[in-house]
Amino acid sequence: MLDGPVRRYHQGFQPLRLRNLAALLAITLPALAAPEACQVDNIDYLGWKAVRMTNAWVKLTIVPRLGGRLMQVTFGDHDYMFVNQQLKGQSFSPEVSAAQKRWFNYGGDKIWPMPEGSGDEQHWPGAEGAVLDSGAFTSQVLSKGETCSVRLTGPTDPFIGQQYIRDIRIGSDSPVISFHAVMKNTSGYPQEWSEQSVSQYNTADTANPAQPNQDLWAFTPVNPQSAYLNSYHVRTGMASSSGYSIRNGLFAVHSSEAGGEVWIDSPSEWLAVVDGSTRFAMVERFRYVRGAEYPGKATVIVYTTGTGRRGPQPPVDSARTAIHYMEAELNSPLIRLEPGESYAMDTQWLPARMGSELVDVTYAGTIGRPLTASSSPTGLMLAGEFGVFFAGQLEARFYDRQGARLGTAKVLDVTPLEMVGLQQTVPAPVETARVSVHLIDRSGLDRGPLGETTNLMGPPEINSKK
Repeated sequence: MLDGPVRRYHQGFQPLRLRNLAALLAITLPALAAPEACQVDNIDYLGWKAVRMTNAWVKLTIVPRLGGRLMQVTFGDHDYMFVNQQLKGQSFSPEVSAAQKRWFNYGGDKIWPMPEGSGDEQHWPGAEGAVLDSGAFTSQVLSKGETCSVRLTGPTDPFIGQQYIRDIRIGSDSPVISFHAVMKNTSGYPQEWSEQSVSQYNTADTANPAQPNQDLWAFTPVNPQSAYLNSYHVRTGMASSSGYSIRNGLFAVHSSEAGGEVWIDSPSEWLAVVDGSTRFAMVERFRYVRGAEYPGKATVIVYTTGTGRRGPQPPVDSARTAIHYMEAELNSPLIRLEPGESYAMDTQWLPARMGSELVDVTYAGTIGRPLTASSSPTGLMLAGEFGVFFAGQLEARFYDRQGARLGTAKVLDVTPLEMVGLQQTVPAPVETARVSVHLIDRSGLDRGPLGETTNLMGPPEINSKK
């Protein structure tokens, strides 16, 4: 347990337990059988001592010695994170980093403090020599079985008086990854800091790692009342870069054409990193606190290693291997902590399938082509393209013009590991004026809508002649 009071950043991301009815169905219906338990093991990973967490969907590799890094996340056969091959198996203490005046960038995902800067003690001067980045964390297995959870406890940073304790959790029934990151004031005076999750995604071309992936993107919704000109702020790099754009209400970063750091004050609680070449996506969810102060007003920061120019990148020193990555960064609000007081930031990662055509994210999944419905002699033809966060089935729900519910229909079974190219006719009441499609997971829990439409079109062959 942590000493002192703990303030919760978000109480909503808690492990879900099967209800009695769902548990009974899992016993009586083979299709809803309980999933295999998740596992936690100690392994060697590229020469590092690591902790591995696995379930049927994802594999997480944690290297506690390197600042408690989540070094790799694998969904199906897809690895998301950048791992610096030049440093594999190596570890350098904060003292060595400080003496060499060098940041050893191992890759992976970690927690840093914000705001950054060198002007005073209320700013973090960076990862060089910082125990919060490269100090040795300890690991503790909190649970195995239905839910697997590992706690990473870091050393105290004597310069900023902070300590980080992070729990990483997966269940046995989905690829969802939950994070509970605590910062604790270990000094004897009040301090104000923000927590920042810093996730480095691999943006190298799989066929030619010396060159960037030309179809790697990041998306987050813009703020209609943004404090930034053009709804985003390019803090470093080329402000006029073609790698930054706004489309369909989303701020988009095309990693191979961007270069530098950009700040976004998005209030919409999600950031998606999408590999269009493989159609694997990662959605990072956070809780936006309305009215709170964020570092530089940014809730989301994206950093890319590109040059801001189109096409192949210029040659690099042949003695060093080119590295290509994108940092997806989520900020908590600035929080005042009294001595001994702690604050917790809860976030989630949701692996899914989707390409660079992504237009939206819901609590159920990703959307590439929004839901449409066309009349047919046998019902409604439902169409769209989606990725889902949970295995289960899609359910259509029908409503009349007054909003009264008319009934439901099963559409099809879905899994997070496969794209959902929906094109299915379902029987529907003739009074139907609105239809929605929800994701119902294997326990029978409604995970929310993937889409809804009131634009019920005529038969597809009639529409094509208009």
